[in-house]
Amino acid sequence: MATATITLSSKGQIVIPKEIRDELHWDAGTQLSLVSSASGVTLRAVPKKTGRKLADLIGLFKHDGSPLPIEELCKPVDYSKEGGQER
Repeated sequence: MATATITLSSKGQIVIPKEIRDELHWDAGTQLSLVSSASGVTLRAVPKKTGRKLADLIGLFKHDGSPLPIEELCKPVDYSKEGGQER
């Protein structure tokens, strides 16, 4: 992780050095969250919203083979039969 010393401008602005922006993949338009604490401030990127909906995930995992009956899918898993280990 890179470290830099920066100076607060007369307008209360700072410039995040390019080396740090590149390391964190912060491009122009990246939204940042600034949280104050007794020891200073923490600056974090606001997570990007993907805009995905549950419907977008349908078909994400593919199953090769015949369809499984609902009874088989809903059946409890017995871990004691796998690998010979008891839980």
